Amino acid sequence: MTSISFVSPFFNAENAKKAATSLKVPIIVKDITGEHLDMLLNPKHGYGSGMNPCIDCHALMLKIAGGIMRKEGFDFIFTGEVLGERPMSQNKQSLHTVAKESGYADYVLRPLSAKLLPETKIEKEGKIDRSRLLDISGRQRKRQLEMAAQYGIKDVPTPAGGCLLTDPCFSARLKDLLRREGKPSIHDIELLKVGRHVGLDQKNKVIIGRNEKDNNILRSLDGGKYIMFVPKRVRGPHCMVPRGISGELLERAMEICASYCDAREDGEVMFREKSANPGREIRAAYSRSNRPERFIGDIDKN
Repeated sequence: MTSISFVSPFFNAENAKKAATSLKVPIIVKDITGEHLDMLLNPKHGYGSGMNPCIDCHALMLKIAGGIMRKEGFDFIFTGEVLGERPMSQNKQSLHTVAKESGYADYVLRPLSAKLLPETKIEKEGKIDRSRLLDISGRQRKRQLEMAAQYGIKDVPTPAGGCLLTDPCFSARLKDLLRREGKPSIHDIELLKVGRHVGLDQKNKVIIGRNEKDNNILRSLDGGKYIMFVPKRVRGPHCMVPRGISGELLERAMEICASYCDAREDGEVMFREKSANPGREIRAAYSRSNRPERFIGDIDKN
């Protein structure tokens, strides 16, 4: 038996790796960024409450897992899905659709809910004893937690929060990015995870660090489509503005950035460029009134 987990800019394999180590099970960690981004732009079965294309995503994962199963000589794939635990992706129809569209429907087993689902080919062939499978359904995790205690599993992760595409704020930012630029790069997606994002016009935005942690992350992401500016002689945010924007928009962006600095009201803040032209300096008027009323991803105000 070998476990498999998938990674992309939207989810990681940390919990899976911890579980594999605890259970002493080998694990394959597969980066599916390219395939996942292609699917995300136009998912056949649409999105959930955010930008989460859960049915298409699960089908993609099972398709890739099935290819590994064939290549490595495994007999079947089993997952931890529970019937009814997720309204979009784990109802009977969705579970059937996911397995079918993966191309490996005959080899997909959901042991926690198997007795509530049609018998699979691998059960019929005797590779799995159906009588030992379970009939768990719904969102309650009582039986799963009882089983974990029975088998001495103490570190049980929470069932939610693993995918950024279900986060309302991140989803709103991603929708905005797709509207502005079309297919995003990995660098674009990483920038969505940090700072305040303020639209300057229909195409351009400025990204402003909220604290020292944000500033450090923005420094690590400096480059690409954006230019970084940092304030001189005062405490304040690192700011990233698109390359090639007009002087008027750059001035507006710097005024917004200055409004978050520790400066004197109606004074000025000097910013120094740290990217394409290191050392270039721009003065910006300081006023708290320049702070925007809303941010990209502020779902309460958008």
